Order: sequence, then C-alpha cells, then structure tokens
Amino acid sequence: MAKPPSHGEMGAKYRGSIHDFPDFDPNRDAEALYAAMKGFGSDKEAILELITSRSNRQRQEVSQSYKSLYGKDLIADLKYELTGKFERLIVGLMRPLAYCDAKEIKDAISGIGTDEKCLIEILASRTNEQIHQLVAAYKDAYERDLEADIIGDTSGHFQKMLVVLLQGTREEDDVVSEDLVQQDVQDLYEAGELKWGTDEAQFIYILGNRSKQHLRLVFDEYLKTTGKPIEASIRGELSGDFEKLMLAVVKCIRSTPEYFAERLFKAMKGLGTRDNTLIRIMVSRSELDMLDIREIFRTKYEKSLYSMIKNDTSGEYKKALLKLCGGDDDAAGQFFPEAAQVAYQMWELSAVARTELKGTVRPANDFNPDSDAKALRKAMKGIGTDEATIIDIITHRSNAQRQQIRQNFKSHFGRDLMADLKSELSGDLARLILGLMMPPAHYDAKQLKKAMEGAGTDEKALIEILATRTNAEIRAINEAYKEDYHKSLEDALSSDTSGHFRRILISLATGNREEGGEDRDRAREDAQEIADTPSGDKTSLETRFMTILCTRSYPHLRRVFQEFIKMTNYDVEHTIKKEMSGDVRDAFVAIVQSVKNKPLFFADKLYKSMKGAGTDEKTLTRIMVSRSEIDLLNIRREFVEKYDMSLHQAIEGDTSGDFLKALLAVCGGED
Repeated sequence: MAKPPSHGEMGAKYRGSIHDFPDFDPNRDAEALYAAMKGFGSDKEAILELITSRSNRQRQEVSQSYKSLYGKDLIADLKYELTGKFERLIVGLMRPLAYCDAKEIKDAISGIGTDEKCLIEILASRTNEQIHQLVAAYKDAYERDLEADIIGDTSGHFQKMLVVLLQGTREEDDVVSEDLVQQDVQDLYEAGELKWGTDEAQFIYILGNRSKQHLRLVFDEYLKTTGKPIEASIRGELSGDFEKLMLAVVKCIRSTPEYFAERLFKAMKGLGTRDNTLIRIMVSRSELDMLDIREIFRTKYEKSLYSMIKNDTSGEYKKALLKLCGGDDDAAGQFFPEAAQVAYQMWELSAVARTELKGTVRPANDFNPDSDAKALRKAMKGIGTDEATIIDIITHRSNAQRQQIRQNFKSHFGRDLMADLKSELSGDLARLILGLMMPPAHYDAKQLKKAMEGAGTDEKALIEILATRTNAEIRAINEAYKEDYHKSLEDALSSDTSGHFRRILISLATGNREEGGEDRDRAREDAQEIADTPSGDKTSLETRFMTILCTRSYPHLRRVFQEFIKMTNYDVEHTIKKEMSGDVRDAFVAIVQSVKNKPLFFADKLYKSMKGAGTDEKTLTRIMVSRSEIDLLNIRREFVEKYDMSLHQAIEGDTSGDFLKALLAVCGGED
C-alpha cells in the first residue's frame, strides 16, 4: 500500500503565514511607532500594519532600536496606549514565542483558580526545543522555577503528566521498532481496557515519552487490535483534566495543526468568542504552521478560518487577526500534504473502527403493558391531561413495548391509543409522542410522505432518511409506505422530484446496496472512475458518482474514498461540493458523511436544527425519534466532542415545557 505523505516532507517548507519584511530598517520602524503613539490618542491602524507585517525576530530588533532611540520600553508604551483584546494581541506579538508562552502559563496559574485548558494546550503541543526555551524564558522573566510552580498549582495524575511533558525529553522521530510498537499496544490495553481500575502510570509513560512517529503506529495498531481508537479508551478509562490533557496529547501526536484547527473552531463557534485562546493560537502559530491549520480548518469545517474570524470579531482586533491568518481559503484549491494526510487517516480510522452502536431508549425491565395502558387512560380521562405520566411511560419503553401497550389499550377500552393521544396533546409534544408510538418503518414512511406533500418538497428530509437507512430499513419503509398510502414509494418520489436528484433517490429507495466488505482492487477502479472526469461534464460525472455511491457497501466506499485522496489529493466531499450543486450535491454529501461517520452526520444535523434564530423542531424531533433505539448514544458523544457542549445542554437551551422534558427523556442523559 502506498504510504500517505509523511510529516517529514513537511519539514523543508516554511508553513507560517508571517514572513520577514523585505526592506527592514528597525530604526525607521521604531520612529514610525513612536510617531503613532505620540500626542493625544494613538494611530492604531499604523501600529497594527507595522507589527503584523514584521517577523518576530524583526520585532525584537525594533524593540531594541526603540529603547536606544527613546530610552523607553516599547511593550510598556504599547500597553499604555492600547486596550482590551487588541492590546493583548499586539503585546503578544512583540514577545518572543517562549516568553509569550511563559506569560500565558504565568497568567494561567496565578490568581484564583487555574486555567487548565491553557496549560493543556501549551504543554501538549510544544516540541522538546520549545519546551526547553519556555522553561528558560519563565526563569528569566519571573525568576521562578516553572516546574515548581506547576506542581504547586495542580495535583494527581494531571500534575504528573504535566511534569513529564515539561522535561521536553520525548524521543525524536527516527527509530521505530515493530516489537516496541506491539509491546506498547499491549501495555496500554492491559493498563486500561483489560484491567479493573486503570494503571495511569503506563499511559503517562508511553504517551509522555515515545516519539510521535512511533506513537502514530501504536495508535494504528491499537485500533486494529482492540477495535477502538485510543481516544475512546482514554475517555472510558481516565477522567477530568487528566483525561482532557491525554486527549490533547493524542491529538497533537496525530496532527498538531489539526489540534489547533479544532481549538480555533471551538473558540469561535457557539456563544461568545474565547478571545484568549484565539489570540494565543494565532500569535503562537503564525510563524510555525498557520498554513496547515488553515487548510485543515477548511476541510474539516467547510469554511475558511479567515471567514470565521471575519464574522466573529470586529475592529482593529479583527484586522490584526486576519493579517496573522494571512489569507482566505474559501477558494480552496488542492490539499497541502498535511491536510490530505489528515483526511486519509480519517478514512483509515473510519475503516477499521468497530464502533458499537447504542441507542438511549431501551426496553423497560418489569414491563406490564396492561398497567401502562390503564395509567395512560387515566392520564387522559376527564378534564385536563396528565402530560408528565404520558411522557414518562412512552419515553421509557421500547418501540416494541409501545406496540403492545397500544394493543392492550384497544383490547381493554375499545379505544385507539393513537387517536386519544392526538386529541389530548398538541404541537411539538404531540408530534414527538405520536412519532415514538409509530413503528419505525411507518414513522419514516410518514416523514417521507410529509416531505412530499403540499406545495414544495422538503428535499433535506428526503435525503436525510434515504441516504442513511440500511437495506433492511429501506425495504421495511417501502412496505409501510404501500400499506399506509396505497401507492409505492417509488411512484411518489417519481412524481415529486426530477432529474438526477430523482434518480439518486429512486436508486437509494430500492434498498439494494451491496452488503459485502471491501475489495481493494475494485476500490481503486471505482476511485479512478469518479476521479477521471474532465471538469465541466456534469451529467456523466453525476451518473458515475451515482452508480458507485448508491450501490457499493459502506466498508467498500470507505476504501474508495481513501484511494480517491491518494489519486487526487482531494477529499471526495470537497470534489462533490466543487463540481455539483443543489439537491444532487446535498444528496451525495449526505451519503459520504454517512459513510464516514453516521452518528456525526446526525449530530451535525441536530446542531444545525437548534443553532441560530429559531429552532427547526421537525428535524430535531425526526432525528431524536428515529435514532433513539439505534445510535443516539453515539450521536451524543460526537455532539459533545465536536461542539463542546452536550446534546442535553443544547436541547435545554433551545426548547421548553413538556416538549423539552420529553426530548431530554429520549436524549437519556447529560455528557
């Protein structure tokens, strides 16, 4: 198998966004800065322009000249003239990286409470050399010992791992022994998964000392041996700040730029911007790997870092950050090797991980359909409705149990439970409860029918259902559709959609996807088939994508997409977005995302249904109902991992009343 590009090849090229200024004259710069700060008010624009277009080394020379010319300290003057986030950013740029890190750590541990996230970010991501410089800078700036200060401020395994990282003695990348890889995998497995309780010392020793190259092989091997990515074991075995630190270490070993892309995304999305994190990363990576971070950001979050900063910040602060970012990748071309590598590894991960899917709604233990039926009747009889009882019973029974309750209700009272619920409940709550009461295939059939009813078609709902269901589920939906609406699903789709989009949906609705595993040679041919398209020839491109994306098995498609990266240096999703548009594009993207990581696909949809103004209750309800017994637990995990808040919190912040109570019951817990 051809090796994806190695990180070694990256070393040769400079990947920062800030370069030495060509006709540099420190005296002239010092004079310009002095002029910009003289008199009443300061010329922030001039300060920003000058400082963001010099490299860190040049800024040190300017400081030197400023002191010689005016007998004043440039940083002190800047602090006096500027304020807030802009000041923090400019002053950060004026310090050498090691001193910048030292200041951040000093701030993180002095005062009340510790900023663990800052400690984690710096110590998990710096190289040996950067760590040594940081320790020296800390001693020089504060006349204190960094290790002693960190020990004084932290405790437990978290403290031990920080001390290990502070030694800056990680082995350098060159020697990798196969035997040692196997041994480390075994030791980690025995220290965590196979043990009652966890042997944290093994995790600390191996993750704190082995070289990056070696650990990447350990992680690959760990996944093959245990069927779990190392991250899943860390989450299961460790906790608190120690867990967060170890996850950060693993991320930085897999790809430091990817770690920072993710930190930047989390610093800006959602409520409020975490400016300290944003400033720290933009300053510290501007001369290291900003281009790689940008590229990965673009791939991972479907928008450029530039556009996100632009929408999320303002004023001079924004201008300065954009200068550090260095450019907008929204017209992104080819992958840099680093991003292709990350995409490649992602497919590899998705190909070998054996994820155990779990729902959140399970069958009730001492289930008694008769007493449930009676309790429901009592909750709806007479004046007013006891919603709490209805919610409690229906969300805590499996779908099969609900069908029994429905039968008992009819046998007992000669009444239709569905009709009674419909007349007693209303709005979002009614939709959710009635959805939970329907057998899954009939529920999906109804959602498809609703998506096609009336004026306008809800294409997103059609795609979401047809692109993610298994063959067995699709076949059941076809039968339910025919039974409930006396018309075949295919006819309904035919009369309601058109063109290529119709063909894709009809193909998916046959439920005829292959079931087998992967076939490497055929995967190469398939990748060739979708890669070999002269741009511009839409029709045949769409047809070729359709014949492969709609018919091949998931394991096989994972390999196809991986081969595709090898051939083109593009992630297949990027190509689809570039070459296609509208519903066809959306349908193919949904298939790719579902192959990549189906729970994450649903987590994204849930997030989008709640963020911003107004809630899309229909999508929220549809996903919560239809995934509740399949993979909602996995969806919850992906949600908290990507958005830094739990699905539980998101629902709480976005809905209210009985609808909220019922959704939280289905959600099944806080992460």
